[in-house]
Amino acid sequence: MATFYVDPINGNDSAAGSQLAPLKTLAAALVKSTSGTTIKLANGSYTATSGEKFPLVVKAGVTIVGDEATKGKTIIIQGGGTKTMGNWPSQNITMYLEEGAQVRGVTVTNPGTSGVGVWIHGVSATLANSTLSKSSREGVFASGIAKPTIITNVFAENTGNGMSFVDNAKGEVRGNLFQKTGFGLTIGYQSAPLLKDNQILENRTGIVINGEAAPVLRNNIIEKNEQDGITVTNNAKVDLGTSADPAGNTIKTNGQYDVQNASTQKILSIGNTLSATTVKGDIDFVVSSVPVPEGPGSDPEPEKPTSLKDIAGHWAAPFITAMVGKGLIAGFPDGTYKPEEKLTRAQYAAIVAKAFNETLSSTTTNFTDVASDFWGKDAIVKANRMGFIAGFPDVTFRPNDNLTRVQALVSLASGLKLSNGDAATLGYYTDRAQIPSYATNAVAIATEKGMVVNYPNVKELNPMREITRAEVAAIIYQGLVVKGLATAIPSSHIVAANVKAQPLSDIAGHWAAPFILGLYNAGAVGGYPDGTFKPNDKMTRAQYAALVTKALNPPVKRDAATFKDVAEDFWGYVAVQTAYKSGFISGFPDNTFKPAENVQRAQVIVSLVNGLGLSGGTLESLTKFSDRTTIPDYAKEEVATALLKELIVSYPSPDKLEPTRDATRAEVAVMIYQALVNAGKIAAIDSQYILSA
Repeated sequence: MATFYVDPINGNDSAAGSQLAPLKTLAAALVKSTSGTTIKLANGSYTATSGEKFPLVVKAGVTIVGDEATKGKTIIIQGGGTKTMGNWPSQNITMYLEEGAQVRGVTVTNPGTSGVGVWIHGVSATLANSTLSKSSREGVFASGIAKPTIITNVFAENTGNGMSFVDNAKGEVRGNLFQKTGFGLTIGYQSAPLLKDNQILENRTGIVINGEAAPVLRNNIIEKNEQDGITVTNNAKVDLGTSADPAGNTIKTNGQYDVQNASTQKILSIGNTLSATTVKGDIDFVVSSVPVPEGPGSDPEPEKPTSLKDIAGHWAAPFITAMVGKGLIAGFPDGTYKPEEKLTRAQYAAIVAKAFNETLSSTTTNFTDVASDFWGKDAIVKANRMGFIAGFPDVTFRPNDNLTRVQALVSLASGLKLSNGDAATLGYYTDRAQIPSYATNAVAIATEKGMVVNYPNVKELNPMREITRAEVAAIIYQGLVVKGLATAIPSSHIVAANVKAQPLSDIAGHWAAPFILGLYNAGAVGGYPDGTFKPNDKMTRAQYAALVTKALNPPVKRDAATFKDVAEDFWGYVAVQTAYKSGFISGFPDNTFKPAENVQRAQVIVSLVNGLGLSGGTLESLTKFSDRTTIPDYAKEEVATALLKELIVSYPSPDKLEPTRDATRAEVAVMIYQALVNAGKIAAIDSQYILSA
């Protein structure tokens, strides 16, 4: 499937849309996109001024990805344009999502008159890990028979509502924060969404339910809203729990009423934190007939594996079934497991506390945000004392935060006392550059022990993505296998323990292999599609520009230049401009760059010394080279500096510089590796071919 890159600062809509030649506008990328396309956005503002044309229509099956870790803090999509949906009159919206579209990791705002950030009409679409703020009406509007999935977003400072449901819209709203945003949610007409695990705080009113709407609320926190926590009017009703499925909402400390029922329908409150003294209207408080669970989303009487009705055919079904059979995890009272739901730190602690009985440390941390009557306190204490999960420097545990995949792997490696992983193992993962530095050893050893389970692509770790209930079942089961407490389950999604074998098939035994692997594992270089690196091939000036900018991520030092032989749609246009602006490479007097020319060894040395701003060394040191007379005059001082800084590699003869010979891919990789060593960004490798003054 196609992937387009967009950069509102450095892009050009005439470019190819590749990583090195990005488009300038999201609008242009959407025109080029088809179902299955992924559009990756660089930091910046996407506005009419930058060339965007609103509304932005995200076609069916297209995914837009910004920065999910920060919920799109630095990727701002702002503006509006008119569009008509169904029977609704023309609306001023920023983005319109078609069937199966996904938007992740962006900030959307529409300050225009009656401005709506995202409109979803009559389709299933996903909005995740984003920020919806400062729109003059709604952050998100769902209409028709829409079934949106709205997960882990932030809704803040919208003048009207955070989100509105109308018509017959349904869908799920999970794990979001609605704060200081008009009414947090309005749910009207015949709409009936599921609201689960949301925080709805400090709005005018938390949730307004009217018309004949019938939403379902589970495990939400609705607090400190100026007027009511929940207001229900007309013929609307709200599901605040049943005898078989207690709701688990916390509704308290709202300004007027926690729940005000002004509708014609009676409300039953079952299993909520809600006081009878802070409500108004026809509300019955019913005691649940279901025993209090050990934690949110768990049933103290484990379901039999065959009774979980939503895991048939799921890739993780064997692991889930085995874990349920051992009584280590459980389904929900309705007979489902909900394999794709996220897992909180407290829920994870509860599972590992059941699954393992490692030696306990003698000290106990008293976390300031884990109350003595918190459902998971004992499990958190045990998991913490076993070494599976720690708190934060401010002595908090943050039990309701979702756990990421890399955090889970680090936790297992730590709790099971596994260490000394081989960094070469990480070369297996195509997204290895996303693995945080603190986690590299843990991920490596977890991989080598067969504890990593990746779906759908076994080579994609997705380390920063929040982990699902299915994934937790799989990796903890693999931890039990490592401990000899469970029998191995065959699965194509388990990363093979021997993947630390050579990731690049043609560098085994090569003199530069350790350096190439070091850069490869750091995500600074890649191989060819056939799995080779071609270490002895020559490197063009354009290829060098791409490598040096990817590996060193250099800052801008000067304005861009115009090279008449590097068109804006040339694959290496952005790399050439970046390398030029950062001072690593220059053009020729005739305003050409000569991108297809091979780069010489002396040119690489001069480039690195100048680009890194290095100095020092003496010309006398050049006497160590038997071919010193062949060093061009323009390069002598830089060669002396590079020699002092140990940037120069000479193979097979350390006494020969061969300055005017075309550099090989291996030689360039080694000298860039040494530049990273000089900058303190990577560990040094001992080699007889690295020269010193």
